[in-house]
Amino acid sequence: MVLLAGIIGTTFAPSSDLATLPIALVVVGVASSTLPTGKLLNRYGRRPVFLAYGFIAIAAALTAMQSLVAGTFGGFCLAAFMMGWAGAAGHQYRFAALEAVPAELAPKATSFLLLGGVIAAFIGPELAVRGRALLPTEYAGSYLLLTVSYAAGLIVMSFYHDTAVSHTNHKGAGRPLRQILGSPVIIVAICAAALGYGIMSLIMTATPISMHNHTGHSLEATKFVIQSHIAAMYLPALFYAWMFSRMGFRGMLWLGVLAYIVCLGVAALNTEFLNYWIALVLLGIGWNFLFLAGTNLLPFGYLQQERFRVQSTNDFLVFSVQAVASLSSGWILYHFQWQGLIFACLPPVLVFSVLLIIVKNRLSERATPTIS
Repeated sequence: MVLLAGIIGTTFAPSSDLATLPIALVVVGVASSTLPTGKLLNRYGRRPVFLAYGFIAIAAALTAMQSLVAGTFGGFCLAAFMMGWAGAAGHQYRFAALEAVPAELAPKATSFLLLGGVIAAFIGPELAVRGRALLPTEYAGSYLLLTVSYAAGLIVMSFYHDTAVSHTNHKGAGRPLRQILGSPVIIVAICAAALGYGIMSLIMTATPISMHNHTGHSLEATKFVIQSHIAAMYLPALFYAWMFSRMGFRGMLWLGVLAYIVCLGVAALNTEFLNYWIALVLLGIGWNFLFLAGTNLLPFGYLQQERFRVQSTNDFLVFSVQAVASLSSGWILYHFQWQGLIFACLPPVLVFSVLLIIVKNRLSERATPTIS
């Protein structure tokens, strides 16, 4: 979807500034799904929800394929929203991984989990390109191959079993949500993930259109940049646990901020292939550090019986920010071009930097010694 949705939208959407609407609706679907998904997880446990959402994902891919064949932009947008809705379960995998291991192994667990993204970095865009001419309608075959991919994931997930604690219903237990969200640990954790996803989505969503449609780079070159970006999002997970043991949460957060600042500088210089490639690689690395640090920091701010409420609220806030960024990306790119979009990313990065400075001492008091 990252590679194709915007490109398809430029010829499929009723107007150019709606070209990124399908990929934005993926994120809107995730944001809309997080709170209902949290309630379902709390009531039924993770396994039934994971499996049910797998079938929704398959239906979404088939809907996208049929919409392309029928030439229905609204149907394609619906399919994108359904993919996002199903994706909310996928984002819960990381919390399932955290609960499956002792606390000291949590950074390694989440790092290992995100290595799946390295495989996705190559398989996803490759399926998109190879499926382009698989069926008479251009790109319809790409979504047929996506259906097969979703089905394979559903088979794998059928072997998952909830941990014992997942069956315990803690509805109504724990502190008020307002009190939990006032914790410096929770604030930094949510803001780190929101910044990571917001900036990443704003730039990543616009890149295929800017590269392929606006500056004339080939689809193969665009595919390589997107593949490199997605690989860069997940490859640092190989070293995250080692880096975290030496730098702690604050160090990883500052590295993420630094990666984003350099990314924006490189992207703003010009629109050569090398600038796109370097910027998107740094964008992936920055996302990894900010998202992993935020994910691993979050459990230090809530009690076990509060986890489903806090996890679903965290994802709702994070992916709402991502949804706004994705929805804004096409509009900003259409009206202010690539450089305007890049400069729009700078204020939130600076605001988060100020937040890290402000909460430095309070954060150290509330979390593990590795933060200090």
